[in-house]
Amino acid sequence: MAEATVSKETSAKREGPKLPVLEREKLILNKRSYNWITERICGVVENPQPLLWWMLFIPCALIAAIGVGGGLFHLVSTGVGVWGNTNRSMWGWPIVNFVFWIGIGHAGTLISAILFLTRQNWRTSINRAAEAMTIFAVCCAGIFPAFHVGRVWMAWYLAPVPNPNAIWQNFKSPLLWDVFAVSTYFTISLIFWYLGMVPDLATIRDRATGKVRKLLYGIFSLGWRGSNRHWSHYEMAYLLLAALSTPLVLSVHSVVSFDFATSVVPGWHTTIFPPYFVAGAIFGGFAMVLTIMIPARYIYGLNDLITMKHVDNMAKIILLTGSIVGYAYLMELFMAFYGAAKYEMEAFKLRIAGPHNIAYFTMMACNVISPQVFWWKKCRENLWVVMAVCMCVNVGMWFERYVIIVTTLSRMWLPGDWKTYNPSGQDIMLFVGTIGMFLTLFLLFLRFLPCINIAEVKWTKEESDPHFEDKEEHIDEGTEVIPAYQHEIEKGEATV
Repeated sequence: MAEATVSKETSAKREGPKLPVLEREKLILNKRSYNWITERICGVVENPQPLLWWMLFIPCALIAAIGVGGGLFHLVSTGVGVWGNTNRSMWGWPIVNFVFWIGIGHAGTLISAILFLTRQNWRTSINRAAEAMTIFAVCCAGIFPAFHVGRVWMAWYLAPVPNPNAIWQNFKSPLLWDVFAVSTYFTISLIFWYLGMVPDLATIRDRATGKVRKLLYGIFSLGWRGSNRHWSHYEMAYLLLAALSTPLVLSVHSVVSFDFATSVVPGWHTTIFPPYFVAGAIFGGFAMVLTIMIPARYIYGLNDLITMKHVDNMAKIILLTGSIVGYAYLMELFMAFYGAAKYEMEAFKLRIAGPHNIAYFTMMACNVISPQVFWWKKCRENLWVVMAVCMCVNVGMWFERYVIIVTTLSRMWLPGDWKTYNPSGQDIMLFVGTIGMFLTLFLLFLRFLPCINIAEVKWTKEESDPHFEDKEEHIDEGTEVIPAYQHEIEKGEATV
């Protein structure tokens, strides 16, 4: 009788109302195995590159060689007068390009550090490529201030090193703050990127067949054997570097903004610049990540690892940061006119109705209006729309720096000194060359290094949960699992 009573109560509980639980969207599609993940990611490095890779690499390498190599040789042999800079617009395109590339590099550390600390598992498929993008973007950025000093062989004076000329740096200058901020950011990002690759380099080392290949990957994998002790030290070091990198995300572009905000120049002297620059850097950085990862996803068949969930999340972040940037643009205008500061008002009138107003309206259209299409889910799920918006953002963020620097410097206090700035052919060639250099370095990264973190991607699988088998054997009958929306499953591109 007692057993019958217990069975009746149990069945009554089962038949009662169940708690609905929404299933998480899958970050790896088609129930791919651990072996498939390793084979697919290592195959990008081990197999011959597809024709499309060569069609991209050869032109990019030529553009980089001609634009950067030839352009810098001509610049050093002739002098910085070959640039379009004038006594009034003394920064011009070089510093516009410097700030642009520094901003591009911000998404890598944000994805790797902040999303790691907040335990966002969707970062695992894109963090490696975003970190590589950070390193290459900072390399491109460093070219411009180094050669802008005129005598590049004297650039080492920027470091606080004792010298026979008794030259000491002006630590009150935000330009020197840039040197320390950017160099620190580059160093930490490089260590963070390399440390995360060590387990994957060991995987490629163990799979390598050639002696040279095995030797090189063996050197860079630092004797990794995957022991518990290795993993324990790796995870602790990765956590500490993530914590150290997080304030750098906020501080580096804030320091870059101090180049302008600490001056008394109308249009620059404003406290909104640090958060405005940081939001803009994250905005442009995520757009660049999508710009380079969507083609890579197609070329190497990584659709099951870089899913529409990843694209959707990054599109949402672009929408958020784009709205913050748009708010900053409007607040700049509001404060300029509400504050009734004569010179501030004239500076913004010049941006809207001056000779460079095309740049201003291009900036507003690309950075404020174009991301608003991401309010609609269908637009976030259409890769052509996503790519178009990301390209608009890339263009808009360059024009933002152009508007801030060029339009402000071209007309300052003395009307007799007003001139319209025009870049020289050397300016254009060097900037195009850095784009080729950035793409060349990224293509080489895809060729020789694992573009996705093999170990971390595997951690996102349900089988990686130590309680996975227990959950399969002991199903919670008091809950009802509601399948999550998955774009690929809805479109018939993947299995449940």
